Amino acid sequence: MADYQVLARKYRPQSFREVLGQDAIVTTLKNAIKRRSLAHAYLWCGARGTGKTTLARVLAKALNCQQPTPDCEPCNQCSSCREITAGNSLDVLEIDGASHRGIDDIRQINETVGYATSTGMYKIYIIDEVHMLTKEAFNALLKTLEEPPPKVIFLFATTEPNKVPATILSRCQRFNLSRIPLADIMNKLRQIAGDLNVSVQEEALRMLAIRADGGLRDAESLFDQILAFHEGSVTVETVAVVLGMMPRDCFFELDRAGKEANLAIAFEIANQVFSQGKDIGQFLESLIDHFRNILLIKLSGKTAAFLSLSDSERDRYEASAKLYGQEQCLSILDFLIEAQQQRFTTLGKVGLEAILLRILRSHQRIPIDFLMRRLAELEQKVGGSPTPTPPEEKPMPVQSAEPLTKLASPISIAQPSPTSINEDPTPTKMSAPIELGARPTEETKIDAIRRQSRYDTLLQFATIELEGTIKKQYR
Repeated sequence: MADYQVLARKYRPQSFREVLGQDAIVTTLKNAIKRRSLAHAYLWCGARGTGKTTLARVLAKALNCQQPTPDCEPCNQCSSCREITAGNSLDVLEIDGASHRGIDDIRQINETVGYATSTGMYKIYIIDEVHMLTKEAFNALLKTLEEPPPKVIFLFATTEPNKVPATILSRCQRFNLSRIPLADIMNKLRQIAGDLNVSVQEEALRMLAIRADGGLRDAESLFDQILAFHEGSVTVETVAVVLGMMPRDCFFELDRAGKEANLAIAFEIANQVFSQGKDIGQFLESLIDHFRNILLIKLSGKTAAFLSLSDSERDRYEASAKLYGQEQCLSILDFLIEAQQQRFTTLGKVGLEAILLRILRSHQRIPIDFLMRRLAELEQKVGGSPTPTPPEEKPMPVQSAEPLTKLASPISIAQPSPTSINEDPTPTKMSAPIELGARPTEETKIDAIRRQSRYDTLLQFATIELEGTIKKQYR
């Protein structure tokens, strides 16, 4: 009986056409092979499972293939291709940068780099996780990397390019691999399921692809784990059990309970999470993704192309989106992300209950736009603008030149009446107002008093309204 081979190795791409999601990089490499304009060092950067080491191996096979196809694909039939696939080629040396990171390992490369190839055209060094090399090892590699012998190519792969020295980066052609699209991962898993004669629900494939987060190897490993756990058709429930995920139904139930002011649902969901042994961090991530989908539907509608949802789920999320306001969704997302960053879930069951209760109580809070409308209505009821406008100034009459004493005669200031020591020190009033030009009329004074009274009344209404809102939110 042959040894079992995991799906990630069994279905690893063996040619450029099988590499998913990196079309621009594949086209560049093929053109370089076709025009014989190859660089002496390449660096592939990207997240895990996006194809960095796979591209390095496929490029090595394409360069040393004895019978390449017209479009520069390796034949995978010649002895060179088979040896590289098996990992025992003398011309393609694959080194793990994490376990061979010292200066002695690099010195060994420098000593053997000048040897001729055995059968292939190029001598290729593949260093995986190259950022793990020490500073001394990088310095020892600089001269060889800058001026390698003819027919020698270095292929580097790393998940952390920021840790690679600038002197190394300047000597390499750098390619940044993007995360593999969700549709491509689902197609690959669907193809694997067809080869294995396994029936898989479409939504189950979507859950696996979302959980893989753009890494094909992660998706294949998860699918391998599910096939080992369950025989027969793979359903959504199977994937949820294996991955420790809560079903989406509990999130939709939370939406309806919030509108109905049913706070008891928070304790039921929290008890369900803990009784089934679910991971709180994973549950919180699913909750954030749930409200993200609701916000996206409110902003762009259920037909938005960037929503990774099935048609039935789009309808359900559209119904839930009607239960929330836009500002409410933004507030909930801010709170959930803050709780995730501050490790709020370390409080355990009580912490999770507090998070769910906060979401449910958000339905009873008065939104800001409603308060603004109420203030506008109160302003209309009181009448007029809340800001008092000053009375119109009348122009001073033009007078003929007269002596200064005569011009100043209308101005009179009353002297304060003397008060005894035993009397209350009340401020004295002026017997007559100061007059400069024309005096304000009685009608103008009454109008100013009315405006000020309206303004004070409006402030009182606003204070009462805001006070009631604060009490309701923090009660």
